[in-house]
Amino acid sequence: VTEPAKKLSNAYYNIRKGMAALDRVNEIILEKNKIEDLPNAQALESFQQGIQFDNVSFAYPEQATNVLDNVNLSVPKGKVIALVGPSGGGKSTLVDLILRYHDVGSGSIKIDGTDVKKIKLFDLRRQFGLVTQEPILFNDSIFNNITFGYESATKEQVIQAAKIANAHDFILETEYGYDTNIGDRGSKLSGGQRQRLTIARAILRDPPILILDEATSALDSKSEKLVQDSIQKVMQNRTAIIIAHRLSTIQHADEIVVLKEGRVVEQGSHDQLMSENGDYQKLVKMQLF
Repeated sequence: VTEPAKKLSNAYYNIRKGMAALDRVNEIILEKNKIEDLPNAQALESFQQGIQFDNVSFAYPEQATNVLDNVNLSVPKGKVIALVGPSGGGKSTLVDLILRYHDVGSGSIKIDGTDVKKIKLFDLRRQFGLVTQEPILFNDSIFNNITFGYESATKEQVIQAAKIANAHDFILETEYGYDTNIGDRGSKLSGGQRQRLTIARAILRDPPILILDEATSALDSKSEKLVQDSIQKVMQNRTAIIIAHRLSTIQHADEIVVLKEGRVVEQGSHDQLMSENGDYQKLVKMQLF
């Protein structure tokens, strides 16, 4: 009787464990998106002028203090803007608000003079290409990872994007080229190779605005140089917002914005900020970014 009783007990335990897992999965699946289009949301066909932050403040629901506090910032079309500062200063949150992953608590963010809340989400987000610190890749071929979200892309377009991202050569060296499976989260590739694939994906759609959220901070020096070369190619004649901790990534930006405790404390070119003997100069000397 002992062995059947054990099996019965284990079966019941597995059923209960499976039900708990199902509840957690359903909680995510059934979660409603709190960011939705307004009934009278407008289309945004193209990006023409720039992005404007007007007295933007924001706090996460579980926090009592503001992550961003009365931020005013202008990002003109065709300019490269770098966001720097200590961790927790609100840099990534600022970018999330542009994409409407969250809505501002007070103030407004406008694209070409129109509040982002009044723009259709699909039209808003297709204006952006996003490269994050942690590459988001799937257990699929290199080709399908680059074309993710843009399945109508041709092989020639994918190759061109890969060349700009300095990824084409290493792709050809893999076993099946663009048809090579890269494993779960790109586990068969190095960190620099994974990052260059995400850059190729971001530029495949040729977005007018590029966001780089610490895209090189987790790489070694050699990989960083290759990825940095890719980024420099991508940013030519394009509006870009860069979040970075490394000087090599942002020293040639048109404007550098220093965020500290949710506020803009300094703003200007690299040379201007270095001459002011302020927070930016201290960060450079301490090599915090």
